[in-house]
Amino acid sequence: MNKQTRIRSIRSFWLPFFVVLILILSACSGTETVESNPITQAINSLTQETEPETAVLTETDPVVETAAPVNSVPGTAVNGPIADLFAQEQAYVSIYEQVNPAVVNIVIGSGQGSGFLFDNNGHIVTNNHVVASGGQIVVNFDDGRQLPATIVGTDPSSDLAVIQVDPSRVSDITPVALADSDALKVGQIVIAIGSPFGLQSSMTTGIISGLDRLFPGAVGPDGQSFQIPNIIQTDAAINPGNSGGPLLNLYGQVIGINTAIESPVRGSSGIGYAVPANIVSNIVPQIIANGRVETPWLGISGGLISEAAANALGLPTNQTGILIRDAIVGGPAAAAGLRGGNNPDVIVGVDGHAIVEFDDLLGYLVQQTVVGQTIQLQILRDGQPQTVSVTLSARPASS
Repeated sequence: MNKQTRIRSIRSFWLPFFVVLILILSACSGTETVESNPITQAINSLTQETEPETAVLTETDPVVETAAPVNSVPGTAVNGPIADLFAQEQAYVSIYEQVNPAVVNIVIGSGQGSGFLFDNNGHIVTNNHVVASGGQIVVNFDDGRQLPATIVGTDPSSDLAVIQVDPSRVSDITPVALADSDALKVGQIVIAIGSPFGLQSSMTTGIISGLDRLFPGAVGPDGQSFQIPNIIQTDAAINPGNSGGPLLNLYGQVIGINTAIESPVRGSSGIGYAVPANIVSNIVPQIIANGRVETPWLGISGGLISEAAANALGLPTNQTGILIRDAIVGGPAAAAGLRGGNNPDVIVGVDGHAIVEFDDLLGYLVQQTVVGQTIQLQILRDGQPQTVSVTLSARPASS
């Protein structure tokens, strides 16, 4: 049986590692974008990748000059498919040279992982599970710089953390920009850079294999398991030590934070998972500002509607939505009168947005709401449509 395996590299490289996955976060804000497309111009003939709608080429954008391929026979021209391969090769080289200076190896205690420079203030984004063990933190840059770092804050529920080095020591390094992860499509080419098994500045490539994955994550103080929506699945090789490192698009932008693998062995089996950039862009500024994160909480458990449940509730067998199994006592949903148990309500919409499955609801809470906000839930109660107002509270602390 496959198990989700946390990609945290231990110096011995033989300790078992387990997946630490993550959960509901709050609204998206402040996503960094890059307006040019200097990299993918070199490989337009190779890929039909759909470019993010926000990308606009301007005269002020930097231009990456593609090096001419070396001819195997002097005086002969390289063209056709082999020229395309040279262009693809140079594009990968350009992305690596653009981003790698900002990607770091993080050593803490007996473990290590990856991260990347987030801004000009020395903030570095990584996974919570990379730094959770505590101890002295040393950040290794590709050019040989070794800098001490302190923890700014963490969010265990999203498995994100921010550490900081002296900004004056990294003022010559360009931070890595974040992409709009909502614009991603299955099949797009991705690149991972990190320190698998301690091999710093390693780069692998692949594609987006799946989107909107939903995983069990942190556990609340009452034992309730939470989940995180919108996880990116990739077949780019990710291994222990890649945790916290960037998953990039062909613009050299971060589309996600490499966090977990699913594998029956202690290495990549072609199924890796990353926290999407839009969650990062929401959570990280909160960590920097407050050292912690308040996550909006609805206070329900539930799932899809089975055929048997639909029949019992007098609903069509193809009814979509979330059947509420439990409205947690003391939670916002229970306070608003939502029902679980033997006569449950079915959530079919939130603020006018259709809810087909649980990921739709969690994704909306993550990106569109904040603690204290009142949302309108469209439900089916006893087969009849109703709208219920619910004021979100802060989710209980996760373990």
